[in-house]
Amino acid sequence: MRLGVIISTFPVIFIGELPDKTMFASLLLATRGRPLAVWVGAAAAFTVHVAIAVTVGVAMFHLLPRRAVDGAVAALFLFGAVYALVESRGEHEAALVEREEGHRAVTTAFIVVFLAEWGDLTQVLTANLAARYHDPLSVALGALLALWAVAAIAVIGGRGLLRRLDIRTVRRVTAVVLFVLAGLAVWSAAR
Repeated sequence: MRLGVIISTFPVIFIGELPDKTMFASLLLATRGRPLAVWVGAAAAFTVHVAIAVTVGVAMFHLLPRRAVDGAVAALFLFGAVYALVESRGEHEAALVEREEGHRAVTTAFIVVFLAEWGDLTQVLTANLAARYHDPLSVALGALLALWAVAAIAVIGGRGLLRRLDIRTVRRVTAVVLFVLAGLAVWSAAR
């Protein structure tokens, strides 16, 4: 392992993930469940994706048509938006938080992050960096540390958000953002 590769990978992935849909998803999930459980699920999903990215590298993205990836991402965002709207109706905050406790929060976070990261910018960046540096372990460590740090920021922020906003408002805002992201993914697939 080379420290220089780890240090140069970290900021690229960290900055790439900060405004990402996965950070937003982790933040939202942390409003529903225990932050540590959400972080563990997100961290596990990131670990799998980094392993895939550095193992398969750039070749995987040449095999899959970009439109197919964008279409799948749009469908996932649309599903997430509808789900957020449905969840915003009728449930009280305490019931929402209680329902996602324990292993369900870990599982939910893993599934959401795992699905959302397919073809994501940071996955592509990780694959490209692994191919560029010819050092998949160093790239993997730098990418994992960056992704785990962003997930930690998101789950800490999610709990703080609950203290200031009603959970139904958060869900409605989330739905709007996910509808916009679905539209952007459809637009990208149509190009």
